[in-house]
Amino acid sequence: MRKSGILLHISSLPSPYGIGTMGKEAYDFVDYLVECDQKYWQILPVVPTGFGDSPYQSFSIFAGNPYFIDLDILNEEGLLSDSDYKDLDWYDNKRYVNYGKIYNNIFKVLKIASNNFNGDESDKYLKFIKENKFWLDDYALFMALKFENGGRPWIEWSDDLVHRKENALADANNRLSDEIQMWKFMQFKFFEQWSNLKQYANKNGIEIVGDIPIYVAYDSVEVWCEPELYILDKDLNPIEVAGCPPDCFTPLGQLWGNPLYNWDRMKKDKFSWWVKRIEFATTIYDVVRIDHFRGFDGYYAIPYSHKTAENGVWRDGPGIDLFNAIENEIGKTKIIAEDLGFITDSVEKLLEDTGFPGMKVLQFAFDPNADSVYLPQNYKDSNCVVYTGTHDSETITGWVKSATKEEIKFAMDYLDIKRKSKLPWAIIRLAWSSTADTAIAQMQDFLGLGSKARMNIPSTVGQNWRWRALKSDFSPRLAHKIKKLTKLCRR
Repeated sequence: MRKSGILLHISSLPSPYGIGTMGKEAYDFVDYLVECDQKYWQILPVVPTGFGDSPYQSFSIFAGNPYFIDLDILNEEGLLSDSDYKDLDWYDNKRYVNYGKIYNNIFKVLKIASNNFNGDESDKYLKFIKENKFWLDDYALFMALKFENGGRPWIEWSDDLVHRKENALADANNRLSDEIQMWKFMQFKFFEQWSNLKQYANKNGIEIVGDIPIYVAYDSVEVWCEPELYILDKDLNPIEVAGCPPDCFTPLGQLWGNPLYNWDRMKKDKFSWWVKRIEFATTIYDVVRIDHFRGFDGYYAIPYSHKTAENGVWRDGPGIDLFNAIENEIGKTKIIAEDLGFITDSVEKLLEDTGFPGMKVLQFAFDPNADSVYLPQNYKDSNCVVYTGTHDSETITGWVKSATKEEIKFAMDYLDIKRKSKLPWAIIRLAWSSTADTAIAQMQDFLGLGSKARMNIPSTVGQNWRWRALKSDFSPRLAHKIKKLTKLCRR
């Protein structure tokens, strides 16, 4: 069945408190998707943001981002009063998240709400604690210790805590019991609000496409708790780290810095860590997009001490064995494979063997010197997802301004466009009219916004993940235009 959707992260929703939340504006956006006749709402990872405010460098693969908890809902529940949060300084520009202001405010406010909450009297809370014990206890302790240590990475804590000595952990659990309770409360409220929002979306015919990074952050509860699952030395430092080799876009490559998996160790217990991760993702999303899928076939390993990604080596990934193990345990799952980057025959074979739809990004389609696999005429079949762009690429309008003259001429000729200004909508139209089963565009592309609305520039830190929509962006006129195109293309 042909479907389409809009990519807009939770953080980019309007709200009075500096960042998008799972409150009224999220429900309003679901209503807007319905008005636009869309079937998918795609978001980025909802995990806590770590280094560089990136959702791809998180302290936990299971936890939800406390920034997204809606404070007005907590107010309605009697856990906050207006004076606790409404007059705080949340932002300096409604168009961009100021993560420093959010960080300085949100935990103080949520601490108040936690103090006003009696979990012992809540059956829902006690059930949540029990069902999520497999990750929640470790996460709450990890975050309590991180705050006690001034935010420093776990590798810089006391030696007994770094190596998780039993006495040190027992002492920390006792000493930080109030803080641990607060972190558990935040997760309870996050998933309660998320569950309600997802149910509302599903009831209105909207499926949530969620995103999970292939790698975990080094400074994460996962690496702290199970270092044997990663390629680390005797001092628990990475031996090699993840990234991408140099290409025409990044001459020094991309140095992500994530620790690499010990795939041989994971294979010994039938990839139980990954089975649990995918199973959890399928409970909170309707469709799971796995970032950097090609890393399961072969991954790029860079020596830990190197400052660029120029001198890495390719190593074999787990291949189809991993996905067979996952399917054997939890059955068929709805997964989108982000198969971008340096793609080999073996990566294509893995994608074919899994049956997952891959991605086609139209910004990469208009090379006049090559017959691009991203041009719709070259799609092998309809089992794919076509995007105008991704969170890592330019907006379409930004691409039109930055692309070469040759690319623009090819695109205009291909789309039979006489004016360059018409290209952004023509590219959206190309996505919707393609044979791909699914078409998705960023909200920024529908709004015709330029580079200042870009979500992320890979391998940079400081100005990413900040863009936000305004209420006025979701106009009835735009909804009518999107709906008309969607009906025309039978999506």
